[in-house]
Amino acid sequence: MRRLTLLLLALAGLGGTGLGWFALAQRPQPAPPAAQQPVLMGVGALGRVEPAGRIRKLQVPGAMNVTRLAALYVREGDEVVAGQLLAEFADAALKDAEVQRAEAALAEARANLERVRNGARPSEIAAQRARIAALAAVEENARREAQRSDRLAGSGAAAEAAAERNRFLAARTAAERAEAEAVLETLLRPRPEDVAIAEARVAAAEGALAKARADAALSRVYAPISGTILRIAARPGDQVGSEGLLEMADLSAMDVVADVFETDLPRIAIGQRAEVIVPGEAQRFTATVREIGWLVRRTTQAGTDPVAAVDARTVEVRLTLSEEGRQALMRRSNMQVQVAIRPLQAAAR
Repeated sequence: MRRLTLLLLALAGLGGTGLGWFALAQRPQPAPPAAQQPVLMGVGALGRVEPAGRIRKLQVPGAMNVTRLAALYVREGDEVVAGQLLAEFADAALKDAEVQRAEAALAEARANLERVRNGARPSEIAAQRARIAALAAVEENARREAQRSDRLAGSGAAAEAAAERNRFLAARTAAERAEAEAVLETLLRPRPEDVAIAEARVAAAEGALAKARADAALSRVYAPISGTILRIAARPGDQVGSEGLLEMADLSAMDVVADVFETDLPRIAIGQRAEVIVPGEAQRFTATVREIGWLVRRTTQAGTDPVAAVDARTVEVRLTLSEEGRQALMRRSNMQVQVAIRPLQAAAR
């Protein structure tokens, strides 16, 4: 009896366990967690502040023997326009004198060409025509005398000598008249070779003047662009050295040039937004990616830090600063800043 009771209790326990498993099987299971969204990653880099049009360093014009600065017409911080005279070197006065001499030589060559083309003056032509008429009269008289002497030649030896002399005078007078007519033709119509020579001299004088003006321009420094004088490296009386004369830039637009690792380039696109962190300032300035460089540069760093990027390869990425950032950083060219470029998807939103 006791054995039967234990068997019934065991069967009842197994039935309860089966019902429990059946209930668990029928209970709705929670849905698996949704696929996690990929973590958006931005790009961080070091950069420097730079004018959008770059900094222009004005050097001494090439092939100059005299590099002593004679006059400087600007100061640091001055606003200049393109083509404005900035400085003069010591040989400027000498070069100006060469220009004046070349201008005088050109004026002389042009006047000579005009004289050759126009021929002689009217008074010279009239005088030559009068000479031709006089020679023609003398020739006619000599011809008649020769004819008369020929008719009288049979009377004696003296008459024969006189006839010979008259014939010679007639021939010589005819030759002089022909020569005078040729001179008149030259006065009326200049020879082509004379005109060509005069034109060649004018061309040579024009070339000499152009060279003199170019040399004079090398004695002066003009602003290549409109902008601001950032730094002056030489003063009047100084010899201009390897540092050049001065540095200038257009500060109407400012950039941040970020050195981005080559492995981070796939996460950067034109128009992407970024924040610029200036050391020592709490305010952050916004910027926009405007240009991605075409060259991967190798940056070799010497040091003892074992985790430093000893052989880093970076690409220059230029970001345009906002107007607020331009106003704050326009006097901080070449300053090092930190750049945080937002992720592509975040920037799109």
